[in-house]
Amino acid sequence: MWDLLIINPITNALLWLYDILGNNFILALTVFTIFTRILMLPLNLRQQRSMVKTQEMQPQIRAIQQKYKDNPQKMQEEFQKIGYNPAESLSGCLPMLATMPILFGLFQVLRLVLGSTPQTLFELTQRVYPGIDLTNLLPIKSNFLWLNLGQPDPLYILPILVFVTMFVQTKFTSPSSAKKDDANKNKKGGKDQEDPTAAMTQSMQYTMPIMFGFFSLSFQSGLSIYFVLSNLIGIAQGLYTRRVMEAEKEALALAKDRKTMGLNGGGVIPEAEMPEEKPLPVVKENQNKATQGSNRSQDQSKRKRRSAKR
Repeated sequence: MWDLLIINPITNALLWLYDILGNNFILALTVFTIFTRILMLPLNLRQQRSMVKTQEMQPQIRAIQQKYKDNPQKMQEEFQKIGYNPAESLSGCLPMLATMPILFGLFQVLRLVLGSTPQTLFELTQRVYPGIDLTNLLPIKSNFLWLNLGQPDPLYILPILVFVTMFVQTKFTSPSSAKKDDANKNKKGGKDQEDPTAAMTQSMQYTMPIMFGFFSLSFQSGLSIYFVLSNLIGIAQGLYTRRVMEAEKEALALAKDRKTMGLNGGGVIPEAEMPEEKPLPVVKENQNKATQGSNRSQDQSKRKRRSAKR
């Protein structure tokens, strides 16, 4: 099952990309990395949004934890009221868990594809799909700059790049808002009340880059390059999603301000601001008619007086 779902598809994907990209294995590995990051994009976006939402709710979460620390059932009910699910704190590990099969599979695939022994070549022929012709591809060019893509980096430059790029990626994909208010509260209370989720996220920012940087000392150079490319794409993705989330926050804040000011766009214009109608021509016309009628009545009365004198 492992070979059918992981090893064989990755092997044939790399060979197919190597064929259509002019027998350039670095280009094939780059396109493969971009494709895998696109597949993981929904999980990564969900992870970042969940982390930001959880961090924004930290004051409410801590208040509920302090108030109902002796009543777990009531605490869970209050968490549901504010829309917080403690199980979502584990969602930060989902992208890493989802990519682990690809990492392990790519480690084996590079050993097969870039191997030069008769045993690895025979095993490679057993895994290739019918549409791929190995006679036009082998031997695969495994040299790039000072590297042999099937061997570890002798200068230890790639392990350092793996550590640096992964550390920067975790910084950009983690929530960036400062915790000054929480720090002040902890100081006032006299005790450090650190959230377990935040503590786990902070520890992973250091342990994961160190761990993978150490592993890269023995990884093939091709796998280390995959790590570096994947981390660079993750940094760009983190920058983009952070800007999108900041724009959404600004839009929500602006909408709230408009509602409080009564300028929600669909409201009615206040009466004081409504333009008043000015029926001046009608008034003047009525006044003219009234004056004309009074003049006529005066003329008639004068005529009657004259006739009575006669």
